[in-house]
Formats: sequence, C-alpha cells, structure tokens
Amino acid sequence: MLRTILSVSLGVALSAGAYANEVMTPEKLWQLKRVSALGLNKEKTHVIYKVTTPSVEKNDFSSKVYQVSLKGGESQLLEAYQGVVIDKSISPDGSKKLFHEKVQLEDILATDRHKELGKANAYVFDDLNYRHWDTWKDGNFKHVFYQDLKSEEKVDIMQGMPFESPTAPFGGTSDYTWGPKGENIYYVSKKLTGTEYVQSTNTDIYRYNLASKKTTNLTEKNLGYDKYPAFSPKGHLAWLQMDEAGNEADKQDIIVRVNDRDYNLTAHWDGTVNSFKWSVDGKTIYFVAPVGGTVQLFQVSVNTKTKAQPKIKQLTNGQYDVNGIVAVLKDKLVVTRNSMNAAREIYRFDLGSKKLTALTKENDAFYAELDLPNVEKRMVKTTDGKDMVTWVIYPPNFDKSKKYPTLLYLQGGPQSALSQFYSFRWNFQVMASQGYIVVAPNRRGMPGHGEQWNKDISNDWGGQVMEDYLAAIDDVAKESYVDNSRIGAIGASYGGYSAFYLAGNHEGRFKTFIAHCGIFDLRSMYGTTEELFFVNNELGGAYWEDNAATKKAYGQFNPINHIEKWDAPMFVIHGGKDYRVPLEQGIAAFQAAKLRGLKSRFMLFPEENHWVLTPQNGIVWQREFFKWLEETL
Repeated sequence: MLRTILSVSLGVALSAGAYANEVMTPEKLWQLKRVSALGLNKEKTHVIYKVTTPSVEKNDFSSKVYQVSLKGGESQLLEAYQGVVIDKSISPDGSKKLFHEKVQLEDILATDRHKELGKANAYVFDDLNYRHWDTWKDGNFKHVFYQDLKSEEKVDIMQGMPFESPTAPFGGTSDYTWGPKGENIYYVSKKLTGTEYVQSTNTDIYRYNLASKKTTNLTEKNLGYDKYPAFSPKGHLAWLQMDEAGNEADKQDIIVRVNDRDYNLTAHWDGTVNSFKWSVDGKTIYFVAPVGGTVQLFQVSVNTKTKAQPKIKQLTNGQYDVNGIVAVLKDKLVVTRNSMNAAREIYRFDLGSKKLTALTKENDAFYAELDLPNVEKRMVKTTDGKDMVTWVIYPPNFDKSKKYPTLLYLQGGPQSALSQFYSFRWNFQVMASQGYIVVAPNRRGMPGHGEQWNKDISNDWGGQVMEDYLAAIDDVAKESYVDNSRIGAIGASYGGYSAFYLAGNHEGRFKTFIAHCGIFDLRSMYGTTEELFFVNNELGGAYWEDNAATKKAYGQFNPINHIEKWDAPMFVIHGGKDYRVPLEQGIAAFQAAKLRGLKSRFMLFPEENHWVLTPQNGIVWQREFFKWLEETL
C-alpha cells in the first residue's frame, strides 16, 4: 500500500520490508489525543477526564472534558465540568477554599529596584538559586492561601516568608491539603534560601493551624525529601520520604504517622515508591512503583499494632506501565496505563478479579490503522555477571532474514526508570516504524531492579554503566538481522552525556551519535547548573575538591577529556532555556566536533527547556532526527 513517510527520510531503512497498513510517523504522533484524568464525579459513578489534542497549524493545544461510567461504555462530552468533579480544595465543612498564587517578596528586577527606570531590563542577585529549570527568579514566590467563601477574605498561610509551596519547579496541588477536620492545613516546602537551597533536598511537611496561625514542622528530623501528604479516612497522615540528604534519587518510602509515631511501611522492601493512595477503610495503601522495566500497581497493609513487617503485594504484572492511581473505591481502583505501543488511557482495576479494564479508548481507532512494532524483553548478561533487562523494539512486519540499522537508546536521569513509557519525543514506536531496531537497556542506575542497582551509578558515571550499555548492544548485534555497519547511539540529558562519553570510548561500534541537552564538560556543568545537590551527590562534590570521586568524575569520566578520540558524526541538540544542563554544554560539544573535522550539526530551540514541548518544534525535532540518521547511518 502506498504511504507517505517523512519527506526528508524516505530512504531510511524502509526498504527492509513493505507494510500492509500505515505506520507511525512524527506527523501522526502529533495527532494523538492525550488523556489525563481529573477525578471522579461527586456521585463516584463516573471518571471525569480531559483529552488534549495538539494543533500543529496553530502550534498549540486544545482540550475537551468528558465523563465515562466506571462500568464502561461510551464517553460523554461535558460542556461545563466545574462542580461535577470532587473538589479537594474545599474544606471539610465547605466554608473555605485552598489554593496557591504568587506573592512578590523581593526586589530583583531593575524596574522594582529603580521604579523611575521603567524600561530597564536587568536582574540583581546576591545569592544562588537565581534561576531554576527554565525560569530566572524575579522576586515572586508561590504561596498557599485559604479563602473564606462568604467573605472572600484570603489568608497567606506562609505569612510572607521567602519560601515556596508548591515546591519549584514541578510541585502542584498535591503539595498541600486540608486536615481531616479542616482546622489545619498541611503543606510541603523547602524553607531554605540561596546557596543552602540549591545544595539541599530537604523539603518538609508543615502544619498550619487556622485558629492560632501557628506553623509546625512535622518532619524536621528527616533531612531528605518529604512530600505528598495525604490523610486516610481514619485521619492518619501518610507521605513519601527519602532519608538521604542531597540525593534526589534515593529510595522513596511510604511513612504513616499514628499517635505521633512514624511507621515506614516499605523500609523492608527493595524498591522505591512513585505515588500512593489510601484505601476506603484506611487499612491498606495502594501504590505504583517501577519493577523489572515496567511500572506496576502494589498494595501494602497498614497495621501499626504489630511488629511484623507490613505485607506488600504486587497487583498487576504485564508489559505496560500503570502510571498513577486516579481514585480508590471499595472494590475497584481507577488508574492510568500506557505502553511503548499505546499512549495513556484510563483503566478500572477490579480488586476481586485483579483485572484491568479500559474505560477510555481515545486512540484505539487511530492505532488500528497502523502496523505496530513488536516490543520484546531480552535478558542480557553484563560484564560483571548480572542479568539486565533490555527492551528491544522491532520494526513493523519485522523479517529476520533481512538486516536492519540499529539504535542504542541511552536513558537520561540518570536514575529514571526505563519502563514501558510512551514519549512524544523519544518515541520508540516512531523510531522502529522508520525501519530501525531500538535497543533500550535498563543499565545501572535505574529504579525497579533493587536499591543497590539504582545506587551503583552515583560517582561512577563513566564506569560500569557504560559497560552495561556496550553489553546490551554487543549482545543484540550478534543477531543476523542487525547491520553491524549501521549502529548509532542516541540519548538526552544523562543520555546525552552518555553519547558524548561513548563517542570517545566506543572502539568503533557506532557510526553516528545524537545528543540532546547532554553534559559535555562536568566542570562547566558544576559551575552553571542550578540544583547543586544533584552534582554534589552524583560527582562527589565540586571540581576543586580533592577526593577519589571528584578525580574520576572530572578526569576519567569527563567527556571533554576524550575529545581527541571522537571519530564519528555528532548531532547536538539543545534548548535555550535549559538551566539544568545549560546551553553552553551543547555549544561546546558542537564546536569541538566541528573543529575536530567531524560531520556535525547543531540544532537550537531558543524557547524550549530541557524538553521540547510545542507541536511544531516537536515535529522539527523528529524530522531533523531522522534526517541525520538517513545521512549518517
């Protein structure tokens, strides 16, 4: 059947086989509907959800809200859904509303410091934490407020302090909640400033009493993350906690406080929790967590009257990710699920039968018109004798008798799970559909394979993890259907670092590299990134510190120190508003590759951050990605 693929990449390996139907393309990817759950209706009979559709022409997104019965069936469009969804911002007695907004507390902008100079454009900083993620600090802080619904009087419960809640940069309404009776408000904040702020992960949970206006730190003893406070129907507080100061990727446990005593429900379990919700009777907590290259649903019993370890049970087990829990009912849960071949949809999980049933099917008809890749789990033996989960994604209508160009995918993080995720940029479905085999190893540093596996990457960025990458591609490359003369390595963030590092340490394995927002020079990275606790933990400290970890990190493991061995084409991509891995990293890598005489290219997205979020930029990214592979692989 005649079909249209990217005009810039018609030659890309598609000759490896003919397809009966259409296949996924970048343009099609940006036609997919994006489903997000808003919650249950007040009667708890329907799920209210939003469908967001990209508009490439308008370079924007539009959304509609629907409801679907928990029993299943057709979805119904809601013209107005406010008042339909259970509103957790309303106090238990219905008299007050909880929300957050910005408050200006510092004069940083020139126009605030010199009010008569209204056209001035400057920032003045006296300390660190002057920019975060993709935004320069401007003197405004997010604060939690409550408002009396009758008088409309609103109260800043943070009382003008120069701290934030929700926490930056990704905190939201899950950072604050009403107490069971509405007499207290609980919120998350990192109450540090400047240099202390950027060197610490110490968020705490605070209780604000409406009558006394007194604030109490409930987690003062813990120096790591404390977040996502939530109450059981019995009034018991639970939250997620990391106990290692400065480590954003530490094991995350569920803590429950009963009668002023804290119980760690998951301390004995060799895993890390993503998110959780209480059961209706308060005797169980349901949670999602990475395991074995997927993300699954679990439950843990809450019985604080016994010394026995709480029972943890895995409830789902399939080649998919259960992303999060939307709602909990007596006999069922509402969750979201996706896989490498299917974008997120909403499912019902029946506690009795342990079955997942799709409630939304927004993209089913779309996928039905496509020939989809095949995703297989492959176990690879690492150089130190460990078994490593490796996802291998094959082109549609894969033919073992043919040879295919192959891509080694280098995951970012560095401690983020390589699960059955569905990305709108690093989309394996699109890559495989253009005729590439994709090899995606769960190398050292990823959660879901035990706490030690996750920790092993810290202070060892260029060590065993690189051996893991090479073990995976070497193992798959033994297959007759892999064209060993056409293997590339691609990745972003830590994956971009990996591409830069492997470019000087690959012993001829790779014919081309793509690095998006990658770290090229760890010394420069330390001097310009905004969350210093990350580099302190991962690299062993500052580059001027003299210890074994820093000597390795800034010496042996620094990609810039291997530039003389770069011998393959390098495509560098970067966002102008990426302050986590600043733009200079990409510029320096491109400049070095070009001056080394290598075929190289630099693509800058001036208004994007560490990610690419807008529709037209997303398609540009994909087109240039495949154009580069066509030219160099």
